[in-house]
Amino acid sequence: MASSSLASKSDQPQIAKFKIALCQISVSLDKNTNIDRARKMIKDAAKMGAKLIVLPEMWNCPYANENFPIYAEDFDNREFSPSFMMLSEVACNQGVTVVGGSIPERCGDRLYNTCCVFGTNGNLIAKHSKIHLFDLTGDVCFKESDTIAAGDQPTIVDTDVGRIRIGICHDVRFPELAMLCRERGADLICYPGAFNMSTGNLFWELVQRARQEFFAILSLGDLLVISYAFTDLIDYLNYSHRAADNQLFVATCSPARDSSGSYMIWGHSTLVGPFGEVIATSGPEETTVIAEIDYSMCQLQRENLPLEKQKRGDIYQFIDCTNELSSQQ
Repeated sequence: MASSSLASKSDQPQIAKFKIALCQISVSLDKNTNIDRARKMIKDAAKMGAKLIVLPEMWNCPYANENFPIYAEDFDNREFSPSFMMLSEVACNQGVTVVGGSIPERCGDRLYNTCCVFGTNGNLIAKHSKIHLFDLTGDVCFKESDTIAAGDQPTIVDTDVGRIRIGICHDVRFPELAMLCRERGADLICYPGAFNMSTGNLFWELVQRARQEFFAILSLGDLLVISYAFTDLIDYLNYSHRAADNQLFVATCSPARDSSGSYMIWGHSTLVGPFGEVIATSGPEETTVIAEIDYSMCQLQRENLPLEKQKRGDIYQFIDCTNELSSQQ
Protein backbone atom coordinates (compact mmCIF):
# COMPACT_ATOMS: atom_id res chain seq x y z
CA MET A 1 0.00 0.00 0.00
CA ALA A 2 1.00 3.66 -0.07
CA SER A 3 3.87 4.40 2.28
CA SER A 4 4.32 7.24 4.75
CA SER A 5 7.14 8.80 6.72
CA LEU A 6 7.22 9.43 10.47
CA ALA A 7 10.31 11.16 11.80
CA SER A 8 11.41 10.63 15.40
CA LYS A 9 11.79 13.59 17.71
CA SER A 10 15.06 15.42 17.10
CA ASP A 11 16.91 18.47 18.40
CA GLN A 12 18.64 19.15 15.08
CA PRO A 13 18.85 22.85 14.16
CA GLN A 14 16.53 24.16 11.48
CA ILE A 15 16.32 27.32 9.42
CA ALA A 16 14.80 30.13 11.49
CA LYS A 17 13.05 32.21 8.81
CA PHE A 18 11.98 31.52 5.25
CA LYS A 19 9.28 32.34 2.72
CA ILE A 20 6.47 29.90 2.01
CA ALA A 21 4.31 29.94 -1.13
CA LEU A 22 0.77 28.56 -1.35
CA CYS A 23 -0.09 28.03 -5.02
CA GLN A 24 -3.87 28.29 -5.41
CA ILE A 25 -4.21 26.71 -8.85
CA SER A 26 -7.23 26.85 -11.12
CA VAL A 27 -7.72 23.19 -12.07
CA SER A 28 -8.93 22.35 -15.58
CA LEU A 29 -10.13 19.14 -17.20
CA ASP A 30 -6.85 18.89 -19.14
CA LYS A 31 -4.13 17.16 -17.10
CA ASN A 32 -1.25 18.53 -19.16
CA THR A 33 -2.56 22.08 -18.71
CA ASN A 34 -2.72 21.55 -14.95
CA ILE A 35 0.86 20.25 -14.90
CA ASP A 36 2.13 23.19 -16.94
CA ARG A 37 0.26 25.65 -14.74
CA ALA A 38 1.61 24.12 -11.54
CA ARG A 39 5.16 24.14 -12.91
CA LYS A 40 4.92 27.83 -13.80
CA MET A 41 3.48 28.79 -10.42
CA ILE A 42 6.24 26.90 -8.61
CA LYS A 43 8.92 28.60 -10.71
CA ASP A 44 7.38 32.03 -10.18
CA ALA A 45 7.17 31.42 -6.42
CA ALA A 46 10.83 30.40 -6.33
CA LYS A 47 11.75 33.63 -8.14
CA MET A 48 9.93 35.53 -5.39
CA GLY A 49 12.17 33.89 -2.82
CA ALA A 50 9.97 31.05 -1.55
CA LYS A 51 11.95 28.14 -0.11
CA LEU A 52 8.89 25.97 0.63
CA ILE A 53 6.14 25.69 -1.97
CA VAL A 54 2.79 24.02 -1.33
CA LEU A 55 0.22 22.88 -3.91
CA PRO A 56 -3.49 22.09 -3.37
CA GLU A 57 -5.32 18.82 -2.94
CA MET A 58 -6.07 17.08 -6.27
CA TRP A 59 -4.40 19.79 -8.38
CA ASN A 60 -3.94 17.61 -11.48
CA CYS A 61 -7.65 16.79 -11.85
CA PRO A 62 -11.04 18.26 -10.93
CA TYR A 63 -12.13 16.98 -7.52
CA ALA A 64 -14.68 14.23 -8.30
CA ASN A 65 -14.85 10.49 -7.72
CA GLU A 66 -15.27 9.79 -11.41
CA ASN A 67 -12.01 11.64 -12.18
CA PHE A 68 -9.72 9.99 -9.66
CA PRO A 69 -9.21 6.67 -11.54
CA ILE A 70 -8.70 8.49 -14.86
CA TYR A 71 -6.03 10.91 -13.63
CA ALA A 72 -4.31 8.49 -11.21
CA GLU A 73 -0.57 7.79 -11.47
CA ASP A 74 1.56 4.84 -10.37
CA PHE A 75 4.60 6.48 -8.81
CA ASP A 76 6.67 3.33 -9.27
CA ASN A 77 6.20 3.68 -13.03
CA ARG A 78 7.77 7.09 -13.50
CA GLU A 79 7.39 7.06 -17.30
CA PHE A 80 3.62 7.25 -16.88
CA SER A 81 3.59 9.62 -13.88
CA PRO A 82 3.94 13.09 -15.43
CA SER A 83 2.62 14.97 -12.38
CA PHE A 84 5.05 13.19 -10.06
CA MET A 85 8.00 13.72 -12.41
CA MET A 86 7.26 17.41 -12.92
CA LEU A 87 7.31 18.02 -9.15
CA SER A 88 10.61 16.19 -8.78
CA GLU A 89 12.23 18.06 -11.66
CA VAL A 90 11.06 21.54 -10.69
CA ALA A 91 12.08 21.03 -7.03
CA CYS A 92 15.59 20.11 -8.19
CA ASN A 93 15.87 22.81 -10.86
CA GLN A 94 14.67 25.57 -8.53
CA GLY A 95 16.41 24.29 -5.39
CA VAL A 96 13.21 24.39 -3.31
CA THR A 97 11.25 22.02 -1.09
CA VAL A 98 7.88 21.13 -2.63
CA VAL A 99 4.87 19.81 -0.74
CA GLY A 100 3.14 18.52 -3.85
CA GLY A 101 -0.46 18.99 -2.81
CA SER A 102 -2.11 15.69 -3.65
CA ILE A 103 -2.93 13.64 -6.71
CA PRO A 104 -4.69 10.28 -7.07
CA GLU A 105 -2.13 7.48 -6.67
CA ARG A 106 -2.66 4.00 -8.07
CA CYS A 107 -1.25 1.14 -5.99
CA GLY A 108 -2.26 -2.19 -7.48
CA ASP A 109 -6.05 -2.26 -7.48
CA ARG A 110 -6.38 0.61 -4.99
CA LEU A 111 -6.39 4.39 -5.29
CA TYR A 112 -5.05 6.76 -2.64
CA ASN A 113 -5.26 10.52 -2.21
CA THR A 114 -1.52 11.09 -1.85
CA CYS A 115 0.80 14.01 -1.15
CA CYS A 116 4.44 13.70 -2.22
CA VAL A 117 7.15 15.85 -0.65
CA PHE A 118 10.30 16.53 -2.68
CA GLY A 119 13.60 17.85 -1.35
CA THR A 120 15.80 20.46 -2.98
CA ASN A 121 17.65 17.74 -4.89
CA GLY A 122 14.40 16.52 -6.42
CA ASN A 123 14.29 13.30 -4.39
CA LEU A 124 11.04 12.05 -2.89
CA ILE A 125 11.52 12.44 0.87
CA ALA A 126 8.01 11.62 2.12
CA LYS A 127 4.63 10.43 0.96
CA HIS A 128 1.36 10.91 2.85
CA SER A 129 -1.89 9.18 1.92
CA LYS A 130 -5.01 10.89 3.26
CA ILE A 131 -5.96 9.12 6.48
CA HIS A 132 -9.47 10.47 7.08
CA LEU A 133 -11.65 10.23 3.98
CA PHE A 134 -14.32 12.85 3.36
CA ASP A 135 -17.64 10.99 3.52
CA LEU A 136 -20.64 13.30 3.88
CA THR A 137 -24.22 12.08 3.98
CA GLY A 138 -27.52 13.91 4.27
CA ASP A 139 -29.12 16.40 1.89
CA VAL A 140 -25.75 16.71 0.16
CA CYS A 141 -23.80 13.50 -0.31
CA PHE A 142 -20.16 12.95 -1.24
CA LYS A 143 -18.28 9.74 -0.42
CA GLU A 144 -14.58 9.86 -1.11
CA SER A 145 -14.39 6.26 0.09
CA ASP A 146 -16.33 5.15 -3.00
CA THR A 147 -13.07 5.37 -4.94
CA ILE A 148 -10.26 6.20 -2.48
CA ALA A 149 -8.65 3.93 0.14
CA ALA A 150 -7.51 5.46 3.42
CA GLY A 151 -3.88 5.74 4.42
CA ASP A 152 -2.93 4.36 7.82
CA GLN A 153 0.17 6.30 8.90
CA PRO A 154 0.85 9.90 9.98
CA THR A 155 3.63 11.69 8.13
CA ILE A 156 6.31 13.93 9.59
CA VAL A 157 9.33 14.75 7.44
CA ASP A 158 12.64 16.56 7.90
CA THR A 159 13.32 19.08 5.13
CA ASP A 160 15.74 21.93 4.40
CA VAL A 161 13.19 24.27 5.99
CA GLY A 162 12.63 22.25 9.13
CA ARG A 163 10.42 19.44 10.33
CA ILE A 164 6.96 19.42 8.74
CA ARG A 165 3.84 17.35 9.27
CA ILE A 166 1.62 16.63 6.29
CA GLY A 167 -2.17 16.25 6.37
CA ILE A 168 -4.75 16.38 3.60
CA CYS A 169 -8.01 18.33 3.95
CA HIS A 170 -10.30 16.27 6.21
CA ASP A 171 -7.27 15.16 8.27
CA VAL A 172 -7.45 18.59 9.94
CA ARG A 173 -10.64 17.61 11.79
CA PHE A 174 -8.69 15.25 14.01
CA PRO A 175 -6.56 17.07 16.61
CA GLU A 176 -4.67 13.95 17.67
CA LEU A 177 -2.46 14.17 14.59
CA ALA A 178 -1.63 17.81 15.27
CA MET A 179 -0.70 16.90 18.85
CA LEU A 180 1.62 14.20 17.52
CA CYS A 181 3.21 16.84 15.30
CA ARG A 182 4.08 19.00 18.31
CA GLU A 183 5.39 16.03 20.29
CA ARG A 184 7.71 15.05 17.44
CA GLY A 185 9.25 18.52 17.27
CA ALA A 186 7.54 19.89 14.15
CA ASP A 187 6.67 23.59 13.99
CA LEU A 188 4.65 23.55 10.76
CA ILE A 189 1.71 21.54 9.44
CA CYS A 190 0.82 21.70 5.74
CA TYR A 191 -2.73 20.82 4.74
CA PRO A 192 -3.44 20.69 1.01
CA GLY A 193 -7.23 20.78 0.72
CA ALA A 194 -10.20 21.24 -1.58
CA PHE A 195 -12.91 22.68 0.60
CA ASN A 196 -16.49 23.14 -0.55
CA MET A 197 -18.37 26.40 -0.11
CA SER A 198 -21.64 27.97 0.99
CA THR A 199 -22.80 30.36 -1.68
CA GLY A 200 -24.88 33.51 -2.04
CA ASN A 201 -25.60 36.76 -0.31
CA LEU A 202 -26.02 35.04 3.06
CA PHE A 203 -22.27 34.57 3.40
CA TRP A 204 -21.72 36.94 6.29
CA GLU A 205 -24.82 35.70 8.04
CA LEU A 206 -23.53 32.17 7.65
CA VAL A 207 -20.21 33.24 9.15
CA GLN A 208 -21.93 34.53 12.27
CA ARG A 209 -24.24 31.55 12.54
CA ALA A 210 -21.41 29.11 12.03
CA ARG A 211 -19.33 30.71 14.77
CA GLN A 212 -22.33 30.61 17.08
CA GLU A 213 -23.06 26.99 16.22
CA PHE A 214 -19.43 26.00 16.60
CA PHE A 215 -19.04 27.29 20.14
CA ALA A 216 -22.47 26.01 21.15
CA ILE A 217 -21.41 22.53 20.05
CA LEU A 218 -18.13 22.76 21.93
CA SER A 219 -19.95 23.81 25.08
CA LEU A 220 -21.89 20.55 24.98
CA GLY A 221 -18.64 18.64 25.16
CA ASP A 222 -19.46 16.51 22.14
CA LEU A 223 -19.26 17.08 18.40
CA LEU A 224 -22.81 16.74 17.14
CA VAL A 225 -24.04 16.98 13.56
CA ILE A 226 -22.79 20.12 11.79
CA SER A 227 -24.82 21.51 8.93
CA TYR A 228 -23.26 21.19 5.46
CA ALA A 229 -23.62 24.96 5.13
CA PHE A 230 -21.08 25.43 7.95
CA THR A 231 -18.48 22.95 6.66
CA ASP A 232 -15.96 25.43 5.24
CA LEU A 233 -15.93 27.81 8.16
CA ILE A 234 -15.60 24.98 10.65
CA ASP A 235 -12.58 23.80 8.66
CA TYR A 236 -11.15 27.33 8.85
CA LEU A 237 -11.68 27.43 12.61
CA ASN A 238 -10.04 24.02 12.88
CA TYR A 239 -6.91 25.39 11.20
CA SER A 240 -6.73 28.24 13.71
CA HIS A 241 -7.27 25.85 16.60
CA ARG A 242 -4.63 23.40 15.32
CA ALA A 243 -2.15 26.31 15.21
CA ALA A 244 -3.05 27.95 18.53
CA ASP A 245 -3.55 24.75 20.54
CA ASN A 246 -0.19 23.35 19.45
CA GLN A 247 1.61 26.70 19.14
CA LEU A 248 2.88 26.15 15.62
CA PHE A 249 2.30 27.28 12.03
CA VAL A 250 -0.45 25.83 9.85
CA ALA A 251 -0.46 26.30 6.07
CA THR A 252 -3.47 25.40 3.95
CA CYS A 253 -3.56 25.36 0.16
CA SER A 254 -6.72 25.01 -1.93
CA PRO A 255 -7.50 24.98 -5.64
CA ALA A 256 -9.06 28.16 -7.01
CA ARG A 257 -12.83 28.45 -7.08
CA ASP A 258 -13.07 28.62 -10.88
CA SER A 259 -11.71 25.08 -11.20
CA SER A 260 -13.59 22.78 -13.57
CA GLY A 261 -16.25 20.35 -12.36
CA SER A 262 -19.40 20.47 -10.29
CA TYR A 263 -17.61 20.52 -6.93
CA MET A 264 -17.53 24.18 -5.89
CA ILE A 265 -14.32 25.10 -4.10
CA TRP A 266 -13.89 27.68 -1.37
CA GLY A 267 -10.30 28.77 -2.04
CA HIS A 268 -8.81 31.15 0.56
CA SER A 269 -5.42 29.45 1.01
CA THR A 270 -4.06 30.62 4.35
CA LEU A 271 -1.05 30.71 6.65
CA VAL A 272 -1.91 30.77 10.36
CA GLY A 273 0.69 31.57 13.03
CA PRO A 274 1.34 30.00 16.44
CA PHE A 275 -0.85 32.61 18.17
CA GLY A 276 -3.79 31.51 15.99
CA GLU A 277 -3.45 34.68 13.91
CA VAL A 278 -3.97 34.80 10.15
CA ILE A 279 -0.64 35.87 8.68
CA ALA A 280 -1.68 35.77 5.02
CA THR A 281 -4.66 34.59 3.02
CA SER A 282 -6.17 34.80 -0.45
CA GLY A 283 -9.53 35.22 -2.07
CA PRO A 284 -11.12 32.54 -4.27
CA GLU A 285 -9.19 33.33 -7.47
CA GLU A 286 -6.05 31.69 -8.85
CA THR A 287 -3.13 33.26 -7.03
CA THR A 288 -0.01 32.53 -5.00
CA VAL A 289 0.17 33.51 -1.34
CA ILE A 290 3.71 34.45 -0.30
CA ALA A 291 4.39 34.84 3.42
CA GLU A 292 7.21 34.51 5.93
CA ILE A 293 7.48 31.80 8.53
CA ASP A 294 9.55 32.65 11.61
CA TYR A 295 9.98 29.60 13.83
CA SER A 296 11.16 31.77 16.73
CA MET A 297 7.53 32.85 17.12
CA CYS A 298 6.66 29.27 18.10
CA GLN A 299 9.25 29.30 20.86
CA LEU A 300 8.12 32.74 22.04
CA GLN A 301 4.52 31.59 22.31
CA ARG A 302 5.54 28.43 24.16
CA GLU A 303 7.62 30.43 26.63
CA ASN A 304 4.84 32.94 27.23
CA LEU A 305 2.21 30.23 27.60
CA PRO A 306 3.89 26.89 28.49
CA LEU A 307 1.03 24.55 27.62
CA GLU A 308 3.29 21.49 27.60
CA LYS A 309 4.24 22.06 31.24
CA GLN A 310 0.66 22.88 32.19
CA LYS A 311 -0.86 19.68 30.79
CA ARG A 312 -2.44 17.37 33.37
CA GLY A 313 -1.84 13.94 31.90
CA ASP A 314 -2.58 12.43 35.31
CA ILE A 315 -6.28 13.36 35.04
CA TYR A 316 -6.99 13.18 31.28
CA GLN A 317 -9.17 10.10 31.40
CA PHE A 318 -12.82 9.12 31.16
CA ILE A 319 -14.51 7.73 34.24
CA ASP A 320 -17.57 5.50 33.85
CA CYS A 321 -19.60 6.66 36.84
CA THR A 322 -22.38 4.11 36.17
CA ASN A 323 -20.06 1.13 36.41
CA GLU A 324 -18.29 2.61 39.40
CA LEU A 325 -21.58 3.03 41.32
CA SER A 326 -22.72 -0.48 40.32
CA SER A 327 -19.55 -2.04 41.72
CA GLN A 328 -20.08 -0.25 45.03
CA GLN A 329 -23.61 -1.60 45.50
